[in-house]
Amino acid sequence: MGSFSIWHWLIVLVVVLLLFGRGKIPELMGDMAKGIKSFKKGMSEDDSAEEANADGKTLEHRADETVATPREKVSKG
Repeated sequence: MGSFSIWHWLIVLVVVLLLFGRGKIPELMGDMAKGIKSFKKGMSEDDSAEEANADGKTLEHRADETVATPREKVSKG
């Protein structure tokens, strides 16, 4: 009972193919790959935000203030 034989694995494979169908498995794998890429992208964006705030300053949003973009600063100054 320790390990499964090749016949056990073939039966499992047939059952999985019957349940999900041939086209569904690649679709599920593609969706999983997109999810992993999205997760990695989110983690790298999170790391870059932490590095930007590494000097101890925090970014605060106040509804009554607007922040000038560099283009606005140049045109006014």
